[in-house]
Amino acid sequence: MYKYDHYDQTIVNERVAQFREQTDRFLSGELTNEEFLPLRLQNGLYVQRHAPMLRIAIPYGLFSSTQMRRLADITDKYDKGYAHFSTRQNLQLNWPKLESIPDILAELADVEMHAIQTSGNCIRNTTTDQFAGVALNELEDPRPWCEIIRQWSTFHPEFAFLPRKFKIAVNSNTETDRAAIQVHDIGLQLVKNENGDTGFKVLVGGGLGRTPILGEVVNEFLPWKHLLTYLDAILRVYNLNGRRDNKYKARIKILVKAMGVDAFSKLVEEEWQHLKDGPATLTEEEFTRIKGHFTDPEYQELENQDKLLSEKFAESKAFKNWFDKNVNPHKKSGYASVTLSLKKLGVPPGDITSKQMRKAAELADKYSFGELRSSHQQNLILADVKQSDLPAIWEEAKANGFATPNVGTLTDMICCPGGDFCALANAKSIPIAEAIHAKFDDLDYLYDLGDIDLNISGCMNACGHHHIGNIGILGVDKKGQEFYQVSLGGSSYDDASIGKILGPSFNAEDVPTVITKIIETFVSNRTEDELFIDTVRRLGLDPFKEAVYAKKAA
Repeated sequence: MYKYDHYDQTIVNERVAQFREQTDRFLSGELTNEEFLPLRLQNGLYVQRHAPMLRIAIPYGLFSSTQMRRLADITDKYDKGYAHFSTRQNLQLNWPKLESIPDILAELADVEMHAIQTSGNCIRNTTTDQFAGVALNELEDPRPWCEIIRQWSTFHPEFAFLPRKFKIAVNSNTETDRAAIQVHDIGLQLVKNENGDTGFKVLVGGGLGRTPILGEVVNEFLPWKHLLTYLDAILRVYNLNGRRDNKYKARIKILVKAMGVDAFSKLVEEEWQHLKDGPATLTEEEFTRIKGHFTDPEYQELENQDKLLSEKFAESKAFKNWFDKNVNPHKKSGYASVTLSLKKLGVPPGDITSKQMRKAAELADKYSFGELRSSHQQNLILADVKQSDLPAIWEEAKANGFATPNVGTLTDMICCPGGDFCALANAKSIPIAEAIHAKFDDLDYLYDLGDIDLNISGCMNACGHHHIGNIGILGVDKKGQEFYQVSLGGSSYDDASIGKILGPSFNAEDVPTVITKIIETFVSNRTEDELFIDTVRRLGLDPFKEAVYAKKAA
C-alpha cells in the first residue's frame, strides 16, 4: 500500500496545525459560523443532529492494521467506542467534541491518515473494487490509478471550491463492476485497445441524490498517459459552467443533461487541447513509481485446499454457509479473500466497535499481511488469506461478530445513519434496517432468495444509495411524520439502472410487511435460477404493486 513521503507528511502536519488555529479562533469567537463553515468542511467536519461528525479518509478503501488500531484508540479516547463505515469506503465518528477535532487529526497524521476532502465542494475520496489487485478477471490493479488521482486531486488549487461535491470511481474487473462507476460524477473503466495498450473508458454525469442519473460515455478509449490532463479538462468545463445559484442543480450530472453529452464532450475536447501533452501528462517513470507501492505480498506457492475445505464443509454446514457467502476467489492459487460482515442482527449496518477494530487488525496481521479493505457495501475485507486458514478465521470471526454469513443477501443492507444522527435526514434508517433484518433472519430462506441488494436512505441526498438498490427505501417527511417510499429495479453493477418508485409511501411499522409481500411476489413468479432483479425487469412493477396495495385498495 502507499506510504507517505516527506512531502505528504509535511502537508498533512501543516494542515493539522492550520485547522487547530482556525478551531481556536472559532471557539474564542473570532470566526463566525459562516466563516468557519468552509474551513471545517475542508477537514471532514460536519455538524450533525446531536454532535459533530468527523469523516476520516480511507483512500480507495485500503488501510493497515496499524491504522485500524489507531482508529480504535481514537474512538475510545474521543468518541463513544464505535464508528461507522460509509459507502465511500471512509470511516465516520459520530460523537467527537469540536475542541477535540485538531487532536484527532494530529493522531491520524501520526499514522499517515487525514480527513482532508472528505466533505465540501471538492474532489472526494476516489473509490474502487474492494477486491482490487487480487480479483479474478481483473485487467490490472486499479489501485495505482486511484493513488495517482488522489495525489492529483488533493489540494488541487483550481478545484477546491467546485459548484458541488465531486466523486470519481475506477473499475478494472472485466466481468463485474463493484465500484458503481455509472453513478459517479466521473466513472473510469480500465480497458485495452486492439494493440493491447491500457486506457480508460470515461463516463461523466452519473449520480444519485434528488436527480438520479446514469453516467454517459465521453471517451471510449483514453490512453493512460492522458488521464490527468483529461480529468483536468472535465473539471474545468464543470467548474466554469456548473450552476452555483442552486445547490440542488449544481452537480455535473445536471450540466451534462442540460447541455447534452455531445455538446459537453465537445467542450471537454476543446479544453483538453490546451492541456494535452502538457506538464500533467503521465510518464512511464511516474506510473512505475506509484505502481511500486502496490506489489504483491510474499505469497507462498500453495495448492488449492479443496480436500481440506470439502472435509470442513461435511463437518459443518455453518462453515459452508459462511464460505459460500463471505469468501471470494483469489488470483493466487491456495488463497482467498474474506469479507468480515458488519451486518449482524441488532447492529446498525456498517457500525464497528473499538474492540472489533482491534480484532480486525489482529486478524489482518495474523492472516492477511497486515492490510484491510473497506467496501462500498460497508463491510471489511481481508484480501490475502490462505485457504488453509479459513476455518480458523471463521472461528475467530464468529467470536467477534464478523461472521454473519449474509454477504450479497437481503440482510447485507447498505444503510446511512439516517435521522438518528444526520441533521439532513427526513426519517430514521437504522430502525428500518433492523426491523427488516429481524423479519428475514432465516438463513435457509435468505439463501433460497438469492442475491438481493436492499439499500436505505434517510433523505433524498441518497447516502444509502437507495436508487440503485434492487429494493430501495427512502425516508420522507409528511407533515412532521416519518414515512418510507419503496422503489424496485435498481442496480449498481454492469447492468446499472435506477429503481422505479412502487407507489405511495408507508409508515415505519408497515415497511417489514411491505418488503415481505414484495419478496413473496418474487418467489411466486420467478423462473428457475432467476435473481430478484431479473424478475422485476421481466414482470415490471404491476404484480408487486398489486401485492402491496391490494388491501389498501379494498
